[in-house]
Amino acid sequence: MDLESIPGVGEKTARALSELDDPERALRSGDVARVAEAPGITQGRAARIVRGAIRREHDDPGGFLATDRAREVYREVLDLLKERTVTDYAAQRLETFYPSPRRSRIEEAQSFAADAVDRDYDAAVLDALEGVEPLATPGDVRVRERCLATANAERYAEAREAIPELSVEVIEDAQGLAELARGYSTVIALDESFTGVTVEGDVQVRPNAFENPAEVVPERPLAFFARNRDRLRAAIAVHRSAGLDPDCDLDALEEGLSRLDDDGTVAGDDELDRLTDAVDDLDAAASAAESAANDRLREAIREQDVTIEGSDLLSLVERGAGVDSLLSRELADEYADAVEAARGHLVDAIDLDPGEAELARRAFSDEPTFPVERDEDVIGRLREELTAAKERRAGRLKRDLAADLADRREGARQLVRNALELDVELAIARFADEFDCAMPEFVWEPTGADGDPTGFAIEGGRSPLLTEPLEAIDPVEYEVSGVALLSGVNSGGKTSTLDLVASVVVLAHMGLPVPAERVRLRRFDDLHYHAKTQGTLDAGAFESTVREFADLATGGEGSLVLVDELESITEPGASAKIIAGILEALSENGATAVFVSHLAGEISEMADYEVTIDGIEAVGLVDGELEVNRSPVKHHLARSTPELIVEKLAGEGEATFYDRLLEKFD
Repeated sequence: MDLESIPGVGEKTARALSELDDPERALRSGDVARVAEAPGITQGRAARIVRGAIRREHDDPGGFLATDRAREVYREVLDLLKERTVTDYAAQRLETFYPSPRRSRIEEAQSFAADAVDRDYDAAVLDALEGVEPLATPGDVRVRERCLATANAERYAEAREAIPELSVEVIEDAQGLAELARGYSTVIALDESFTGVTVEGDVQVRPNAFENPAEVVPERPLAFFARNRDRLRAAIAVHRSAGLDPDCDLDALEEGLSRLDDDGTVAGDDELDRLTDAVDDLDAAASAAESAANDRLREAIREQDVTIEGSDLLSLVERGAGVDSLLSRELADEYADAVEAARGHLVDAIDLDPGEAELARRAFSDEPTFPVERDEDVIGRLREELTAAKERRAGRLKRDLAADLADRREGARQLVRNALELDVELAIARFADEFDCAMPEFVWEPTGADGDPTGFAIEGGRSPLLTEPLEAIDPVEYEVSGVALLSGVNSGGKTSTLDLVASVVVLAHMGLPVPAERVRLRRFDDLHYHAKTQGTLDAGAFESTVREFADLATGGEGSLVLVDELESITEPGASAKIIAGILEALSENGATAVFVSHLAGEISEMADYEVTIDGIEAVGLVDGELEVNRSPVKHHLARSTPELIVEKLAGEGEATFYDRLLEKFD
C-alpha cells in the first residue's frame, strides 16, 4: 500500500506510519490504537488516517453529506453513539464509521455492527472497561551497570541501533575487556574472537546477542509490562467479565504481572528482597551493632572494680600502653562478649546467610579497643558481595521473567485491542437497545423489480434527535419513492419526520442499526438536507440556493433531498413556482426527495406533473392542544391549524361567520 495515497496522508505522516510493524494491517483492520503508536500521531489523528484508508480501500469519493444540516445530523447521531462508550479509544474509533455510498463499505460495517448488536453486557463489563487504555510505550530505558563491547566498528553501529538501552564500548583486546569489567557489573562481548578469554569479573561472550535482545536487556520487555500493568489487568478483567476468548493465557499473564513492580524490577522474591534490604540497611545495622557493643562495654566498665598496683601502672606507662592493654588484662571476657554481641546484631539485623555472616563477623576485631569500631574495609567488601549477589539474583530473575513475558507481548497487545474493540461494539449495542433499532435492508439497484424507483420505507421509526424519552415518542410510518411534498399543521412533526429520515439514512449508510422496527431503502449517493431558513434570503443568498438546486437537477440521480419550508427564501407566490420547477427537475432526474411546505396545494397546481402530496394530519384540538397522527398519510393534503381552529369555533357556536370562514378552506 502506498501510504501517501491515503487521503490526508503526506510524506511526513507516511514516514511516521512506516515505522509501525505492518502498518497496512493496522490500517485495514481499523486499529486506531496501533496507528496512534506511530511517532507524532495522536489518537484523533489516527482515527482520521484510518478513515482515509477505509475510503481509499473502497474507492469512496467522500462528500455523502452534501449540506451543513446533513453534516449536523451525522455529528448528532455519532455523538449519541460516542456517549455510550467507556474509553476514549472507542469514541475515537467510532469516528471511522461514516456514511458511504459504496456497497462494499456499507456491507463491511454492517458485518461489524451485526456482531456488535449480539453482544451481551452488564455493569461488570462496563466497570472493567473503565481501566482499559491503549498500551503505552515506556520512556527510554537505560541500564548503566551493563555494557556491550566490540572491536568491530560495523558491529558497534549495529549494536547501538539494536540495543540502545546499553552503552556500547569499543575495545581492542582482552585488556580492554578487563578494564570494562572493573567498571561494569556485566560486560557482554559481541565478538566471537573473545571466546575463551579469561578476565576477572562477569564477562559474557554473545555473538548472537541481537537475535534475542530480551536475554541481554530484559529491562526492555519488563519496562513495557510494568508501564502497562494496570491496563493489562483491566483488559484481563474485561475478558473474564464478558466471556471473551483470550489470545493468551490469562492466568499466566496475571501471574507474571504480579511478579513485577511499577519500576520494572522483579517483585515477590524473598531472596532478592533479603539482599536488597541487606544492602540498603548495612550501614545502619553496622552502626547499631557498634553502638550496642560500646553500650555493653561501658556498662561492664562501670560495674568493674579495677585495681592497678604501682609497678603494673609503671610498666604500662613505660611500654606506652593505654586502655586497650588494660581492657585486655582486666576486661578481656567482657570485651569478647561485647564484640560477639555486635557481630550477632549485624548478622541478625540484615539477615545474612552463613557465608555472608563469616565475612560480617570480621568487621569487629578480637583485639580489644575502646570505643569498639567497625572495620570499614570489611564493611565495604561485605557491601560489594551483597550488591553483587543482589545484582546476580535480580539479573537472573529479570531474564527469567522477561523470557516469560516477552513471549506473551503480542498476546497482551491483542488482549487490550480486543477489550477496546469490545467497547466500540458495546456502544453500538447499547445504542441499538436504547433506541429499539433494527438493521436496515438495502435495495442496491435504483429501481425495484417492478421498475418503479425505490426510495425509503420506514416502519415504527422514532427520531433519536428528539429530546423526549423514547417511550414518549409516537412511532412513525413513512415511505417515499420519487419526489413528495409533505404538508401538515404547525408543530405537527414535519421537521421531526425529516430528521428521522435523515438519521435513518445516515446510520444505514454508516452500516449501523437504525431507530425503527423495519427500514427498507435504496443506496443513495449523497444526502442534501436543507434546514428551514430563518427569514427571507437576500438576492445573493437566494441566487446561491437556486444554483445548488440547479446542480441537483442536472446531476442528482441517486441523491436524497430533504428540504424544510423552502418557501421562506422569498415571496410565497414566487416560492411556489420555484419549488414546482425544482420538483419537476428532480422527478425527471430520478432523485428521491421530500419537501416540507405549507404551499403544497399551490405548488401542486403549478407543477406540470402530478406531484405526490403526503400529510401529517391533525385529528383535532383537545384543550387547545393539537392531536396529531405523526405518520404522514399518503396522497393527502393535511389541513392547516387555522382551519382546525375555525372548525372548532363553528362547532361550538351558532354564528354563521365561522361557517363562512370554514367554507373558504374547501
